[in-house]
Amino acid sequence: MEGDARRQELLNIISKAKRPISGTALAKMLDVSRQIIVQDIALLRAVNKNIISTNKGYVIYSDRQNSLKRSFRVCHSDKDMEDELNTIVDNGGNVLDVVVEHSIYGQIMVDLIIRSRRDVYEFGLKLMQSTDKPLNALTNGIHYHTVEADSEEILDAVENALREKGYLAE
Repeated sequence: MEGDARRQELLNIISKAKRPISGTALAKMLDVSRQIIVQDIALLRAVNKNIISTNKGYVIYSDRQNSLKRSFRVCHSDKDMEDELNTIVDNGGNVLDVVVEHSIYGQIMVDLIIRSRRDVYEFGLKLMQSTDKPLNALTNGIHYHTVEADSEEILDAVENALREKGYLAE
């Protein structure tokens, strides 16, 4: 399959998928190496295809027209991470990313796209199976999440729930 046709098929696969798809799975589907997939994704991004890489794989992110976003500065221990994320999704928010402000490297941001308790569970499982530390380990637990919701009321509910649990950082 030629490059242009393969990239179009790659877009079709990711667009129709209900869950993120790993580079390895895409490589098997298209009978190419994972590195070819990484290069194809970079080329598609260069022509404004909104493909993001999450800890679960590739997904096309469409910015919802009527959604609102708010950034929350939070702090918690590793053991509270699952509860913090569940607090956000239980109150109707979607966690788009995690951001830390590192004293040497500056801002480090990673897309998460966590929309449900299942996403929280899968993220926690992946973290438990890894020897790597979460980003907030670089900043003594302080980090930011961009949260997306359908209304200001939902964002207010998320903020109030995070405050009640002591997760909002001053």
